[in-house]
Amino acid sequence: MTTPLQPTFIATDLSLIDGFEGKLVVFITPKGGLDPLARRVNKLCKGAVARFASSDDFNKMEQGDTYTLSYPAGMLAKAVIILKTTKKTDAIIARKAGAAAARAAGVGDVMLLAGASRITAQIAQGFVLCQYDFTDHKTADAPEAGKLDVMCSNPDDSSTQFADMAATAQGVFFTRDLVNAPANVLSTTEFANQLVALRKLGLKVTVLEEEELAKLGMNSLLCVGLGSETPTKMVVMEWQGGGDEQPFALVGKGVVFDTGGISLKQAGGMEEMTMDMGGAGVVAGVMKSIALRKAKANIVGLVGLVENMPDGRATRPGDVVTSMKGDTIEVINTDAEGRLVLADVLWYAQKTFNPTGVINLATLTGAIIVGLGHENAGVFSNNDELSRKFLNAAKIEGEGAWRMPMGDAYDKLIKSRIADMKNTGGRSAGSITAAQFLQRFVMPDMPWIHLDIAGVALTTTPTAVAPKGATGWGVRALDRMIADTLETADG
Repeated sequence: MTTPLQPTFIATDLSLIDGFEGKLVVFITPKGGLDPLARRVNKLCKGAVARFASSDDFNKMEQGDTYTLSYPAGMLAKAVIILKTTKKTDAIIARKAGAAAARAAGVGDVMLLAGASRITAQIAQGFVLCQYDFTDHKTADAPEAGKLDVMCSNPDDSSTQFADMAATAQGVFFTRDLVNAPANVLSTTEFANQLVALRKLGLKVTVLEEEELAKLGMNSLLCVGLGSETPTKMVVMEWQGGGDEQPFALVGKGVVFDTGGISLKQAGGMEEMTMDMGGAGVVAGVMKSIALRKAKANIVGLVGLVENMPDGRATRPGDVVTSMKGDTIEVINTDAEGRLVLADVLWYAQKTFNPTGVINLATLTGAIIVGLGHENAGVFSNNDELSRKFLNAAKIEGEGAWRMPMGDAYDKLIKSRIADMKNTGGRSAGSITAAQFLQRFVMPDMPWIHLDIAGVALTTTPTAVAPKGATGWGVRALDRMIADTLETADG
């Protein structure tokens, strides 16, 4: 698995700058102001930093942009990376600035000259998150990771503040690794094995196999995997860090590959369907994060792991299956399989754990991408307060999320002639009817959010703090929501 860099926070010492042979990152305010550390670098490189700070090129830069002086005269450093930002900016811009520095620095040893910045930990967080690189299946030797030193006036405080961020970064990297992995490597069995390995962090992990799922009546989940030789599984991860209160539940769709089944997808772009387990990947990343930082809350994470393939045994359009709840579902389109997975796992989560609330995540619909693009996940909910808490956490972490409507008029679109409901309402309001379907499996008065992350789980261009590919979207927002609203003072 990919391991995040672990920064070393060191006290301000101008003499260390003189002998540093890696890449230095200096901060210049939008008005061209240089702090003592930048002035030291400027002196060593014969005034090159101040000269650039007074140039038109600098004035044209946006806050968070970088400019690189390679092999500056008078210095041992390989480069001086000039970062345009104020040290009193907010955390979102700070993370973006740190990520910009990481992109400019590439591999090798780096020293961030943060000085008296109040956002040192957030800058380091952005740097670490952007340094991710998925190289598991490349035969060339990976470059040495190098090290990251952060020179600041408050190293102890910054290091303490960064500790929880480091735990979350590990969760984000875990999610990215899972989502980036090809399906012939990350089978349902291997996915389950990786989750079982989290036991070493203190999580209780239980794997339910097909025979147990059948006894529970989870035919909605099981019908998705009938055409695959890969066994369907459900994995339950429990973190008991709080008191005696009931847990909060996270539920993830884990379709390790989605061909569409009998309703076969077009060939173009099907290779990206390795990411259709993105919801389960986020749940896994959150559970790892909270375990690493010893969160004082009770959280249960449940993921349904399955592969959707065409075969002689595969579920057909027109088939009717009975869910664990007992409701019958007419399968109109076998490519609307994620909601079939979530239906049973949602019901199991509520019946087994009686949680205080539930959030499910899924790369569920292409319709949400049409509506929101790749900037925001769709947020569907029956509870304004829970929505407010999540959206606030997402805003703080800079992870785009937008609340979408629900209502009885949309619910009518999934009415079936021969069963209790059908699994798709057609093209109109496709992401909303999917949410309406899921709400059928949410118990009365249960606070619930459905997050459709189809547009944000994996992108073809870099995001603010991630290279192209799997983003790990949602791990930081959910971890933040847990920390701010669910953790107890005394555990």
